Amino acid sequence: QVHLVESGGGLVQAGGSLRLSCVASGSIFSINAMGWYRQAPGKQRELVATITSGGSTNYGDSVKGRFTISRDNAKNTVYLQMNSLKPEDTAVYYCNAEAVTVHNPIEYDYWGQGTQVTVSS
Repeated sequence: QVHLVESGGGLVQAGGSLRLSCVASGSIFSINAMGWYRQAPGKQRELVATITSGGSTNYGDSVKGRFTISRDNAKNTVYLQMNSLKPEDTAVYYCNAEAVTVHNPIEYDYWGQGTQVTVSS
């Protein structure tokens, strides 16, 4: 099993910044992609950003140029630096990891519990 724990969410004014962190732990053999998704009330979960173990990144259109994803493979940790935040960025942010455990060679998607980000206008 793989456990993901997010931190860093909170309340910030529009134009401000936040940095999210997500640490993966458990019986990890390898982690391929890690990423962040978000879900606002009444909306579907959407891609924020992903990063592969090699450092290739992908961003949702609404956050390009404002958010930066990074990763520390040695610590099984992924970060999301969020700048120039807007009220429409308000959502629960979920960490995701595509991981293989030492007990099972099949890669699965794992999710964290989510962290709330609220941007006030």
